[in-house]
Amino acid sequence: MHRHSIFSLALGLIFSLFATTALSAPPKSEFYELKVYHFKDATQEKSIDQFLKDSYLPALHRAGIAHVGVFKPLANDTATDKRVYVLIPFQSLDKFAALPQTLNKDKAFQNSGQAYLSAAYNQPPYQRMESILMRAFTGMPQMALPQLTSATQQRVYELRSYEGPTEKLYANKVDMFNKGDEVGLFKRLGFNAVFYAEVLAGSHMPNLMYMTTFENMEERDKHWKAFGEDPAWVKLKSMPEYQNNVSHADIFMLRPTAYSDI
Repeated sequence: MHRHSIFSLALGLIFSLFATTALSAPPKSEFYELKVYHFKDATQEKSIDQFLKDSYLPALHRAGIAHVGVFKPLANDTATDKRVYVLIPFQSLDKFAALPQTLNKDKAFQNSGQAYLSAAYNQPPYQRMESILMRAFTGMPQMALPQLTSATQQRVYELRSYEGPTEKLYANKVDMFNKGDEVGLFKRLGFNAVFYAEVLAGSHMPNLMYMTTFENMEERDKHWKAFGEDPAWVKLKSMPEYQNNVSHADIFMLRPTAYSDI
């Protein structure tokens, strides 16, 4: 065999090896920021909605973030603490860290969002804002768009937050989702999950969060009934190694806004 042919064959083998490795490597876990706007009245709500719809989401789209979720609690009208939730996916922590500078350089964003960005101190567009940073579980490293057919105003998005009594027991609950395949159980039962993630920084720690979605409230209740009765869950929750790993749980029932990507 000619020396040139041997060299070409070697290059082909190396390329094939790299291609096979790339295809077989599991996808990297995404990062998520969950921004929570707390507002007091319709005026602030209008300011937040206008900013998100006309300025913030378009700017994120220009920055390469295609799917941004915006949600409001079902009980917002009667709640004393009214909220808007914004879920933003990032491919890496570097992308998350670079976003403020990217937005500062976006002239269209600065112009369209001027009323919000330059609001007076005594006329703020919200009461306060939280930012929760998360990393996707290995059991579901990428966000998924829910496959729903009902009208937007009927859909139910359920955001759950589980706190652990200690860091070790919290990690045990994360393992229950990944190694114990609680994620797989939710998938098999058709919970239409958007994400599962570890909270890296937030006001409630140690903490994990996840979001499942349903056509309507009736379907939500049916799914949870099926989950509670499923033999795989009955076995999993009774296993000695997965006991006492949640100290507090919060459940937020949400609906997507008309301008939400998710």
